[in-house]
Amino acid sequence: MSSLFSLTLCFVILLFSVTKGFFVAYSLGLSLVILLVTFTYRGFPFSSLLKMGYNSSQKAFSIITILLLIGVVTSIWMASGTIPALVYYGTQFINPQYFVLSAFLLTCMISVLLGTSFGTVSTVGVALMIMAKGGNINPHIIAGAIIAGGYFGDRCSPMSSSAHLIASLTKTNLYRNLAYLMTTGWFPLVASILVYFFLSLGNPIQARSQNLLAEIPHFFDINLLVLCPAIIVFFLCLLKIEVKVTLAISIAIAFFLGIFFQNYSWLQMLQFIVFGFRLDSQAQLTDALTGGGILSMLRVSVVVVISTFLVGIIVGTKTLASVEKIFRRISSKSGLFLSTAAVGLVSAAFGCTQTLAILMTYQLMKEKYERENASHYQLAIDIENTAVVLAPLVPWNIAGLVPATVLMTDSGFIPYAVYLYFIPVFNWIGFKLVESRMQRKFE
Repeated sequence: MSSLFSLTLCFVILLFSVTKGFFVAYSLGLSLVILLVTFTYRGFPFSSLLKMGYNSSQKAFSIITILLLIGVVTSIWMASGTIPALVYYGTQFINPQYFVLSAFLLTCMISVLLGTSFGTVSTVGVALMIMAKGGNINPHIIAGAIIAGGYFGDRCSPMSSSAHLIASLTKTNLYRNLAYLMTTGWFPLVASILVYFFLSLGNPIQARSQNLLAEIPHFFDINLLVLCPAIIVFFLCLLKIEVKVTLAISIAIAFFLGIFFQNYSWLQMLQFIVFGFRLDSQAQLTDALTGGGILSMLRVSVVVVISTFLVGIIVGTKTLASVEKIFRRISSKSGLFLSTAAVGLVSAAFGCTQTLAILMTYQLMKEKYERENASHYQLAIDIENTAVVLAPLVPWNIAGLVPATVLMTDSGFIPYAVYLYFIPVFNWIGFKLVESRMQRKFE
């Protein structure tokens, strides 16, 4: 059984798992068994395969720490009154008729300031989702708008870790890259705004949200002080403080706010951290304001560990080298972008994280760009316009899985995250025009 056949089989198993709603870790585990059997049959020592996977999975521990912190932030911000306050004040400023559009634009702005899609989704995104639950809107529509907005800044914020990674890999100037990204991104942004405008007209917040708004002060002490955990995240991100430190400080502040303002005990707050937050009431607010906690992120953490283990084996056995030969046959510049998009999508599917998708796409495509005499900037922008935005559209990639989990939804958000696939589609359609405009601007 060849390596490519095994990879294809694993991909089919993953697709089947997602379409049937099975927990993706099961299909990843089965894929791991298939690859171990395949490569052992091909002559790789079983112990070497395990070592490849183990060394790769060690890289997941830093990611898992952040995931667990995000789970804690979600629950503790609910208990402290931070998210209820964001909902309470935010609902009064957002026009119910254009809620979907407002959610997209707001998360776009916040993600540019924070530079992190996960941070945007787990803070203001959760608040927007709670508003949506209170207004009888299809949660997948709102989740799609929120996640798309979150990745707007992940793609073009000067504080985005993925933007810094790509600039470092391609040896390009970050701010020049961002200028290119504005050139290639304005039309997909406008098209996305139009789509969310029409979706808003058909999905306004209904009167039920006013009842939700009225219930919040009955269960929480709402004041400006309870917004401190959100404000501190904003300013610490601006100061480029490490995300783990930022989240830990925010959690500590929220913990004490929950005790002194919302009158929860230390034990209750610790329970919220582990098991997630839920109001002990039969009120309408209870269904909307629930979730988070360490346990909510354990399932995602299992996916991360198995997926990085898989990637270690795939990379260590040089299986994707044969894939590279296929893309060498494509010689046109338009084909160059298409091949990058294809490699980015495959890398996102098998890498299971956005970072690995970026790294794998760069490794597989850099020689192709050199042979085509394409600039380092073209490679950087093409990776931004493919791997970065396609990763969240793969249901088992944590780039989309984590935000969906935080927003208490599933892969049903994907059809509504229109900005994420408008970027590669419009850049492919208008490739020559975009290329010529960029060259004139920076010559």
